[in-house]
Amino acid sequence: MDKSMLGDLDSLPEEDKLRMSVMIDQLQIRDSLRMYNSLVERCFNDCVDSFRRKSLDKQEETCVRRCAEKFLKHSMRVGMRFAELNQGAATPD
Repeated sequence: MDKSMLGDLDSLPEEDKLRMSVMIDQLQIRDSLRMYNSLVERCFNDCVDSFRRKSLDKQEETCVRRCAEKFLKHSMRVGMRFAELNQGAATPD
């Protein structure tokens, strides 16, 4: 967990800080699972065409790999952009 997230919570009792920490960790896990599920669903729907075999054929495998790479790069860029915007909002100009 990021310490800056709890910076304003210093005035809370330790028990409440711990509860908040657990809640934040749970939210981060939930968001990670949502992102993973979204990635799997999107790439599967875009790339898998047939169900004749247990394994992916070469074309499907390449498509899934590219799809996952694009999805993860996009997610990282969005996260970086939010961080940039958040830093800009935190500094009074």
